[in-house]
Amino acid sequence: MSERPLPGRRGVLRGSLAASAALTLPAAAGAAALGSAPALALSGRPRAAWGVQTGDVTADSGLVWVRADRPARMIVETSATESFRRPVRWRGPLLGPGTDFTGTTRLHGLPSGREIHYRVLLADPDDPRRTGEPVTGSFRTVPERRRDGVRFVWSGDLAGQGWGINPDLGGYRIYDAMARLDPDFFLCSGDNVYADGPLTASVPLPDGRTWRNVTTEEKAKVAETLAEFRGNFRYNLLDANLRAFNARVPSIIQWDDHEVTNNWYPGEILTDARYTEKRVDVLAARARRAFSEYFPISTLRRPGGRVHRVQHHGPLLDVFVLDMRTYRDANSAGTRPADRQGILGREQLEWLKRELSRSRAVWKVIASDMPLGLVVPDTGDGQPNIEAVAQGDPGAPLGRELQIAELLRFVKHRRITGTVWLTADVHHTSAQHYDPARAAFKDFAPFWEFVSGPLNAGAFPANALDGTFGPDRVFVKAPTVANVSPAEGYQFFGEVDIDGDSGELTVRLREQDGTVLFTQVLQPGRVGQ
Repeated sequence: MSERPLPGRRGVLRGSLAASAALTLPAAAGAAALGSAPALALSGRPRAAWGVQTGDVTADSGLVWVRADRPARMIVETSATESFRRPVRWRGPLLGPGTDFTGTTRLHGLPSGREIHYRVLLADPDDPRRTGEPVTGSFRTVPERRRDGVRFVWSGDLAGQGWGINPDLGGYRIYDAMARLDPDFFLCSGDNVYADGPLTASVPLPDGRTWRNVTTEEKAKVAETLAEFRGNFRYNLLDANLRAFNARVPSIIQWDDHEVTNNWYPGEILTDARYTEKRVDVLAARARRAFSEYFPISTLRRPGGRVHRVQHHGPLLDVFVLDMRTYRDANSAGTRPADRQGILGREQLEWLKRELSRSRAVWKVIASDMPLGLVVPDTGDGQPNIEAVAQGDPGAPLGRELQIAELLRFVKHRRITGTVWLTADVHHTSAQHYDPARAAFKDFAPFWEFVSGPLNAGAFPANALDGTFGPDRVFVKAPTVANVSPAEGYQFFGEVDIDGDSGELTVRLREQDGTVLFTQVLQPGRVGQ
């Protein structure tokens, strides 16, 4: 399908942006946007300068997110039209310092497959009549009819390797390209922030140019405190492109390592001299709290909250969001002949098998925050350890590969149709086809894995392949040197388009301006592809 033009009925963020600084900074945020105490020295009415977001969208419900610049009551109004002639009002939570002035409101009883226009107002808790300027947005509820089709985009890795919001280049322009496709939702495959990646005001480029970053206090060092983690999540919302995108495209968010620190695993004790807090479990708990505050994810707000979940999108699609970080075993050489914990943990693996077998969707997208057959090393402690699944030995499964082999065997023997793997993480784009005819482990059905990203981060050469599951790299675009800046290109996102009539699933790998690099069409109803 060709790109759909942005319809005029779509809601967008209000407000104007002035000159170069306002290209990225929230127009009304002022100094509060850059500091850690947004309620200090403020007057007037509450403002929502960080925009709005939606998530957990179903056929009849959705979560709306906002951040206030001071204590405020969140109020959401919805309407079938942009005029808001007959709005329905939803009273949300009181926003305060306990959640860094963020909050969500669940909308329910919505019509399926319809455009929902909403606006968020922030009311003075002491005088409900005093409300700030409303911030508007829109989203489509999930259709119950197959013929409506589904379109979504995915990518990951934002503001990494020292490359932040560059006002000279217009900020995070890739979000404009994704918005032009008018997707039903955006799947972020992890590394939403780089809490371990400080930013400097300028970086010299190899060709003599200078990269300029918008900087904040919290991005001047690695994140260790809760306030610093919150500041990392707040940083990206300084970009006007991202705020406009969030206002009209719902998100499905997962995390990976850089929300905490590079290549982390539970129980790890850091040797990185930049950290005074060496216990990764402490850092991860703080990062997880900030992560749950800055994204509309209902499963994180429940007792024993979790990142892994299933997002149902009508009869055509289920998205299985994995968490390859929280339950993994320690990074190692990956050569153990037995590994019960693996990269998912036993409980999450059993959950995934159970949910896959229950799914009646035509397509089952497995959203993985790390690739399967690409060798991702972890040499942070000077040892030749493995960060993802593959360890470079093309023989029988070892280490974390054993858990993936168990899952792939389960999919084959249960005859689960329409599985596709999507990921990011490795900072290039590629398409891998896995086939038992090429593999050392043969008890599985062929499948595809598609890689995209980064959104705005350093680009890196393509990773080596591990032959255990028989991957064939059908397409790749990657630089030949490490940490190529976004100014030089190599920023990517992917698009998935499911036709409502035929059920065909089309994957397009795209550059940051939307140019199509590679296309693959998959047929429905098959155990293997």
